[in-house]
Amino acid sequence: MRSIHRCLCLAALLVLACAPAFAKNALPADLFAKIDKIANDALAKSGVPSASVAVVRDGELVYAKAYGDARLDPKTPATPAMRYSIGSISKEFTAAAILMLQQQGKLSLDDHISKFFPGLTDADHITIRQILSHTSGYQDYWPQDYLMPMMKQPTTPQHIMDVWAKKPLDFAPGSEWQYSNTGYVIAGSIVQKVTRQTPFAFLQQHVFPKLGVTDAYDTNLKALPATDARGYSRFTLGPLRPSQKEGVNWMFGAGELAMTASDLAKWDMAMIGQTLLQPASWHAMQSEVVLNNGLGSGYGLGVFVGRMDGRRMISHDGEVMGFTAGNYIFPDDKTAVVVLTNQDAVGTFGVIGKGIAKALFEVHDPAATQALAQAKAIFAYLQRGKIDRNLFTADANSYFDATALHDYQTSLAPLGKPQSFTIRAARKRGGMQMRGYTVTFPKTKLSISTYTLPDGKLEQYIVASAE
Repeated sequence: MRSIHRCLCLAALLVLACAPAFAKNALPADLFAKIDKIANDALAKSGVPSASVAVVRDGELVYAKAYGDARLDPKTPATPAMRYSIGSISKEFTAAAILMLQQQGKLSLDDHISKFFPGLTDADHITIRQILSHTSGYQDYWPQDYLMPMMKQPTTPQHIMDVWAKKPLDFAPGSEWQYSNTGYVIAGSIVQKVTRQTPFAFLQQHVFPKLGVTDAYDTNLKALPATDARGYSRFTLGPLRPSQKEGVNWMFGAGELAMTASDLAKWDMAMIGQTLLQPASWHAMQSEVVLNNGLGSGYGLGVFVGRMDGRRMISHDGEVMGFTAGNYIFPDDKTAVVVLTNQDAVGTFGVIGKGIAKALFEVHDPAATQALAQAKAIFAYLQRGKIDRNLFTADANSYFDATALHDYQTSLAPLGKPQSFTIRAARKRGGMQMRGYTVTFPKTKLSISTYTLPDGKLEQYIVASAE
């Protein structure tokens, strides 16, 4: 497990027919078209066979659609009802199981591993929090992007712990962040020791029913059936080939789950709505773990913690043989995007997922279309060494003195008409609306940053190289 959506109206009807019931505030038709283009373009460019996409907005499922072929022989079009392996996104669920057990008083995040497995290296000094946050120092048993011979054979969680969690640590506990599947095998084993259930069985009883998920699948034991997506791999630029399956128990606690994009979106809805777990548990999961030296790790408990275009983003990607996936949650915006694909060792899921997220937030900015048109018009004026000073504040007009206008004209005019002009970011700062744009030409790319006052006047319009 490496941490590395047909006439438009008809398309919308097909989505509604093939996916779960959507919220009343479904996406507008123009956004359907944007999402279709993002997904179809990414698949065409990468050659990935298929993608299954789900979108949450305002805390509700508003979109689910699949693209491409879930299986190549016989050729089988992907549908939203098909399950895909989600790989290391499973870690979010293992962390949730641990947090649920903490809520029940059966363990604590600050318990040392020695309470459960005293024979592991430095178990008296490593906590559950550290194995969930990849700060334990236990060596990762699967950093490779291919299947080694030993992993084609069955194993046991105990064997994985005996081989990799009894080695000398890669670093002192809490001193570094380093992704480790081994820590999640330990976490899954703790769940099993406390509950006498495998992590999947625990989720089946205590988590999935509360989410309304009825057909999650445990690929730790066997491959997905023929009614679901098939995983594929490539050797360099060669043809797609069916992927080999990992042996039993190599994904225990760390990457065993398969589900539909819509079902994974139900988990995201619970995270956004602070249901299923107590608020304190969600807070613990989404809080960045700080290293011993005071630096942030960029990771919480089973999730990456960061930002995209100024918005708080909780995320994880997943990869097992034949599958890659991305889960992007923006809790403060009550928005999430799920992308599941059936080819390993490629980042197409991220191109689709982050592209859709940007399109969603562009639509969420009520003045975005007008602002974009204005930004384009100003750029065209600057290429001629001119501006409409009625659009700007006194400060901005002082910036565009004769020298600035001369330099803008002489450097921008030779570029000609832009190939594309898109908004990439929007946020508030200093009582103003900030927007960022990307302008592309055949041989260069530019960045534009603007600040707009509440009265509509521009306090800033600066063009710079984006290379």
